[in-house]
Amino acid sequence: QVQLVESGGGLVQAGGSLRLSCAASGRTFSSYAMGWFRQAPGKERDFVAAINWSGSSTDYADSVKGRFTMSRDDAKSTAYLQMNSLKPEDTAVYYCAARRWGATLPPTNGYDYWGQGTQVTVSS
Repeated sequence: QVQLVESGGGLVQAGGSLRLSCAASGRTFSSYAMGWFRQAPGKERDFVAAINWSGSSTDYADSVKGRFTMSRDDAKSTAYLQMNSLKPEDTAVYYCAARRWGATLPPTNGYDYWGQGTQVTVSS
């Protein structure tokens, strides 16, 4: 069982930056692939980024490539999402997710554990 708690959301102007954190409970964080997803009002939840258990492989949605960077710190059992050059269309609730997985990245619909979400609002 893994519990995830997101933090770091807030209100920022377009062009600004935020760093989201996802703190995980449990002693096997290093065995889990981690993902970030987001859901804007009235829309479905979308994949944003993922990182494998070792940090050697990452993947990003086309809409955030070059602006967002996902990383992890296994000593702190925490995953991060650094978001730069934010746009109003990045406004959403951001969710952290986890799945025990191998060297590759899990399918985007294959995460087992989810956090409660953190709101990111980008003003124009």
